[in-house]
Order: sequence, then C-alpha cells, then structure tokens
Amino acid sequence: MSSDPSNDRSASALFPRLAPVRQLLPESPVLDISAVVREELGPVARRLKPGARVAVAVGSRGISRLQELVAAVLECLRVTGARPFVVPAMGSHGGGTAEGQIALLGEYGVTEAALGVPIRACMDVEEIGHTPEGLPVVASVEAVRADAIVLVNRIKPHTDFGGDLGSGLLKMLVVGLGKRVGAARFHAAASRLGYLAVLRRFGAVASRRLPLLAGLAIVENQRHDPARLAVVLPEDLESRESALCAEARALMPRLPFDTVDLLIVDQMGKNLSGTGMDPAIIGRMIHGYSLAEDVEHRTPHVRRLFVRDLTPESHGNAIGLGLADFTTTRLIAAMDRAVTVTNALTALSLQGAKIPIAFATDREAIAAALTTLALPDPRQARVVRIADTLSVERFEASAALLADAELRPDLEVLGPAQPLAFGEDGNLAIHLPRGGGGAICSPLKRASLAQW
Repeated sequence: MSSDPSNDRSASALFPRLAPVRQLLPESPVLDISAVVREELGPVARRLKPGARVAVAVGSRGISRLQELVAAVLECLRVTGARPFVVPAMGSHGGGTAEGQIALLGEYGVTEAALGVPIRACMDVEEIGHTPEGLPVVASVEAVRADAIVLVNRIKPHTDFGGDLGSGLLKMLVVGLGKRVGAARFHAAASRLGYLAVLRRFGAVASRRLPLLAGLAIVENQRHDPARLAVVLPEDLESRESALCAEARALMPRLPFDTVDLLIVDQMGKNLSGTGMDPAIIGRMIHGYSLAEDVEHRTPHVRRLFVRDLTPESHGNAIGLGLADFTTTRLIAAMDRAVTVTNALTALSLQGAKIPIAFATDREAIAAALTTLALPDPRQARVVRIADTLSVERFEASAALLADAELRPDLEVLGPAQPLAFGEDGNLAIHLPRGGGGAICSPLKRASLAQW
C-alpha cells in the first residue's frame, strides 16, 4: 500500500526530531559460567550412574551466551561418566519440524559439531499421564526414554500471562518438551482454564512422570546478560521458579515513559521475544481481545506502533506482527506465512499473526502513523525509536519527551535532536545498534533544550 497523500517528501518536514538517549542501568559482574555450573550442578550430576543417558533440554529463546551455558552443562555431565545429548524443547517452533528445530538451535551455536554430542530432535511424543480433570499430558519420546533430564532455560515473566510463574523451567517441561502436540494441548486447555492453572497441573504430572534430574535456571540483567544461575531440583520446581520469576521481573528493562504517541521498532523477531516484540516493552498483549480475562493493564501506553523489519534469525516467523498498527511491505515479504500460522494456531494467539497496515517505505508509514494521532502539530508527538524490544538501554526520543528526560537522573541525553534520516528509497538509512553495548552516537555533553 502506498497511495496515501502523506507519502510526499514534504511530509518529512512535519516529523518530530529525535535525539539519542541512554538509560543508566546498574552494572552487574560478568559470570564465570563454567565455574558456577560446576559448583551448582556438579553435586547433583554425581548422583548419576556411569553411562546414564541424559537429555539436556534446550529451547529456541535468544538467551545470551546460550552455547557457553549448554557446553558447561554437558561437560559437567560428562565428567560423571554420563552420556548427554541435546533435545530441542521448543514446542511447535521451527515450523513444528525436527529440521526446523535443529536449524534454530544452530543459530545460537548449539550444534553437534560445536558441542560434540548428538541432537535428538524427533517430534514424536508419548503420553505420560493425566491431570485430575482427565487432560492428557505428553512429552518427547527422547526425554521419556532418557535416564535423566536436565532443563536449561531462562526465567522471566511470560509474554502471554501474568502471575507468579512465567516462561521458565516449568513451561519448558510442559510445552517445550511436549513438542507440537503437547504445546497445542497446553494452549487449548489454558484458553479454557487459565494459563497458570494449566501450567501447574500439567507440570505436576510431567515432573512426577519424567526422569527430571534438575533444571538450570538463568536470570538475566537489564542488558540480557546472565546475572544469576541456579540449579533447581524437581521437588522445588514451582516454589523456586516463582521466587526467581519475581527476581527476573525486578531486573527487566522497560521504556522509561508511561505514554508514547508513536513507537518505532526497527526489528521484531522470534529470537528477540516469544511474541516477536516483548509486551513488557510495547504495553500490548499478544492475545489482545481474544482472551480478555488474561489481559492486564500495562504501561507504557503506546498509541501507535510501527515495526520496520523482521530479523533473519526468525526464519520468517512473524508472530507478534499483529501487535503493530503499521509495518512495511518488505517485512511482509520476509514473513513465512506457514511458519507464522503454525505458531499462531498452536499457541491460539490469532491476533499475533494478523497483518497491520503496510506501506512501501518507512517515510510513508511514519507519516500515516503521525496523521492518525490527530495532533495539532505532529512535530510535538511523543515519539520513541528502538532497535528492538531487547535493546532499550539506548534509544531515540522526540523533543516532547526530552524535557522529562533532562529531569531524570536515570536518563542521559547524548546529543541534539536531528531530523529522521531517510535514504533515496524513502527508508530510514540505518538501523539503531542492537544490544546495550553499541553506542548510537559518540557520547556528547548533555545538551540543553535550547539546541532542539
């Protein structure tokens, strides 16, 4: 779509200027992953008999230093004489195929060649029991037939529901190791009974019937680096995860503004969030109106959301695109409809697979978004631009937000506001750097409002 009168270049003169801003996040020490895993997991691993076949469950989330974490777990198991192997624990991700799940792990360096162990990605499942309501619980045949299972996953609040549990070891045990069949059954039951209730009921069956040795829980800091590693035993799974989830919630980064007129997201993707864009950052739930009883009031309140591109690591999975109001035709071209629909139907997150209003260029999309705000002067719009929802330490903000930023000790304005830089093709010339470490520009002395 490109037939809007706002696509004229003169509309760019009415765009707000944006300045680089940095959130001043607390520092945390770098973990010695090998040492911590040896200390935490070693005593538990020594319970294994020599030659025990241990399934190490690894998911598709973009966990920082994942290869290093998995390698440390495998080595800790090897020294006991065990025979570990990797099982993809990611439900229906990767298109719901063994080949797709192996490819996803490979994006994070989790390969047979790099780790020296087999990856057993069979999608077959076996029924392992029933909940008190008679709901069947299934698990990967590779996990069921192993002598022991070690889960490796990040603990964080879930993108789809609130409460004291989220995305972590329990969900990996139930949904991840449930493969496509188990993930579909979990989400179907959750749509009727509620996510937390079903997670607990399915989890109780799985932890009792599967040979679970332990889980390695990862809590990340605001820069998405591992801040803490904890080995959780089966009998403590729910209580420890609840405490770790609260810790992770306190460390989660957020946009520092409660109200944003237009949020520009350079890239979304499955490797960045299970919903493509983290609801904690954008303030929008993946289920929208479809599961109204699960929707919480969230900040920030984002009036318009424009997402520009899809990460290559998503392999075309554009789940979460429906959370945006505007996008580009190039993002839609990068979308693998079959993979996205598989994810949406399995998770019953239908809103996430919907397609927003799309324009051929960034300039047209931004002009349309500003027009729909119906502001007397669009240059006064409260605009924020981020690289992605994992990268909010450094961002760009419009002049309407900079007055607030200058008064806050946790924000540093790094330079004067500049016009949005469009190329000859009508698209923003560059993406903002991803992650907390890359500077948007060379740090400058805090500028005064008079410069904007």
